[in-house]
Amino acid sequence: MITHFTQQQDAMLAMIEHLVQYESPSADALRLNALADQLAELFAPLGTVERHANPAGGDHVSIHVPAPHALADARPALVLCHFDTVWPVGTLAERPFRVAGELAYGPGAYDMKASFALAHFALRAISELGLTLPRPVHLLFTSDEEIGSPAGRPVIEAAARKAAYTLVLEPPVAPHSALKTARKGGGHFVVELIGRAAHAGVEPEKGASAVTEMAHQILALNALNDMTQGSTVNVGVVQGGTRPNVVPAHARLDIDVRAWSTAETERLTKAIHSLTPVTPDVQLRVEGDFRRPPMERTPVAQALFKQAQAIGATLDLQLTEDRTGGGSDGNFTAALGVPTLDGLGTPGEGAHANHEQIQIAGLFERAALLTALLTKLTV
Repeated sequence: MITHFTQQQDAMLAMIEHLVQYESPSADALRLNALADQLAELFAPLGTVERHANPAGGDHVSIHVPAPHALADARPALVLCHFDTVWPVGTLAERPFRVAGELAYGPGAYDMKASFALAHFALRAISELGLTLPRPVHLLFTSDEEIGSPAGRPVIEAAARKAAYTLVLEPPVAPHSALKTARKGGGHFVVELIGRAAHAGVEPEKGASAVTEMAHQILALNALNDMTQGSTVNVGVVQGGTRPNVVPAHARLDIDVRAWSTAETERLTKAIHSLTPVTPDVQLRVEGDFRRPPMERTPVAQALFKQAQAIGATLDLQLTEDRTGGGSDGNFTAALGVPTLDGLGTPGEGAHANHEQIQIAGLFERAALLTALLTKLTV
């Protein structure tokens, strides 16, 4: 089956290059919707297109691919992609799409526009090779994954509740292209400290330093780290004070929090919201929560991986599994108890980095694998 895709190398790479030309930073609704239009046009011959309006950004796009020979009550296979990228407009002019030997480079190609071509050619192959879908396919493209999926999450969760399983076309784990069966949950918290300003030389005793309190809170937050559990609390941004000769009245901490398990997310959330000030006359406010729940390595997830591994072996692919501290939209589906397998995108490296690249041979292998999974999984 891999040969079927190898023979279409030029067409697959041309489609990736075309999609990369549409710069799509998460906050640019106009450009996101331009790419949504392209996706709708590209996939319309394969199924029914549905647009999910997103007033806060780009629309999300669903492609519903029918399965004429499936049982009437067959739940669909949900396939997740996102079309926003971290790259600002103008990046393409600096680093245009290019092919060099066995690799293809371009901003957003690895994360994750190559996956769109992968999905398109896999769905086409089902009819071209005379294969049968045992269930419909719901291919969902969201526009805000890179910023935590604030508008995409309800659309994803609604689709997941109807699905038999979820396949996520995010990049695999480098360097061995492992599939992802676990991801950390990720949270963002803000601690705001409100003190009282005073002249640092004339009457410092009348002040209450928010920056001094900030130092106490940084130490308290650092104490919440538990490396044995893989739980991390990172005070990534600190702000405070106005001038050296003013007792600072305000300070702020921006905090990234990650954990493998729901139990740890609950512990950390409770602990951060329970922080109390040490410095007299300084007030403390906490906002935030976990934006993405953990994608835990459950028996359901393991069973799906084992099936995928066996199917991959029929293609002479030796699939392995791994976990990652980054989150994806698969976190949401897994947290609902839906069997979820992530990292099925094109092998390569350099997500969010200047050397972002895909392995061309890996593109063909993953297209064949997706075709096989959609036609052979029995979940």
